Parts: sequence; structure tokens; C-alpha cells
Amino acid sequence: MNLKLYHVDAGYCEFLRQSDPCVPYIQNEKSTRPFVGILLTVSGFDYFAPLTSPKPKHKRMKNQVDFIKINGGEWGAINLNNMIPIHPSCLVAVDMKILKKDDKSEVAYKNLLANQLSWCNSNKAAILAKAAKLYRMIVGMNAYPELVKRCCVFVVCETQCRAYCVLHGLEMA
Repeated sequence: MNLKLYHVDAGYCEFLRQSDPCVPYIQNEKSTRPFVGILLTVSGFDYFAPLTSPKPKHKRMKNQVDFIKINGGEWGAINLNNMIPIHPSCLVAVDMKILKKDDKSEVAYKNLLANQLSWCNSNKAAILAKAAKLYRMIVGMNAYPELVKRCCVFVVCETQCRAYCVLHGLEMA
């Protein structure tokens, strides 16, 4: 099954941030730079792994267990350190269809998203393997301190995800 791009509900992220300050801050005023990511299954949980748009520094940075450059950094990166467990009801599929009313920047952004998604699908197995490895390192307390500092606390976030589901009457898959 191919990966898809999603936006994540800002309220859900705020709920997680109450217990883990490493959860990215994504209030809705960031609508000019929306929080977009892919959905991965890691250790039996659905995880939202955010993408980042391309920045000059990405070309100089190295791929790491928690950071994957997309097309050598040309199209951005995947921030596995910021992946969060998620219930599908907290996701909205990204519409990349180019419309006649779209201006030049919207068309460029949608093309970037399409390129990112295509790259992610072509490299899905490697992405899943890195996400699983990172998860095992963090949960198994086998990660170096700098990595632990920049990663979400996956077990705490999973507990909060379950609590969120109970609060909102959602069934876990």
C-alpha cells in the first residue's frame, strides 16, 4: 500500500504536548506552512512522521536514524524524531490537485508535495526500517543523549494517544 500525505489536527498535537514538549508546535496560524507528513506503522501503532520543506542546510546535513533527506535534501526531509502516534481520525488527507485558481506558489508547493510523496513511496521500505530502528533505540534506551533530547518520548505519546481515544470515544485499531 502506498504512503499518502496528511495534515494532522493541531488540537491533538497540543494534547500530546501536555505530556511531551518535544511534540511539534503546530497551531493553525501556521496555515502558510502547514504540518504535512506520512503515516507509518511502527511497533503496532500508526505514527505520523512530519516532512519539512527544503532548506539550504539540508544539503549539508547527513542522513541519520532520525532524519532522512528527500532526494538529497533537494525536496526537504523527513523528521522521524518528531513522529507521533496518531489515530486516523486526527488526520486529513492532503489534496495536491492543481486547480485553475492556484497561483504560482501554490502550484510549486503542490508539485513539491507530489515529488516528496513519490520519493517517499519509492523509499518506503528504508523509511519504515529507519523509523522502527529509531523507535527501538528510544524505547530500549539505547540512544545517545543528543538523540533522546530531540526525539518525542514515544511510549509517553502512545499512552496519551490511548487517553485521547478514550476521551473522544475512538477505538484503537
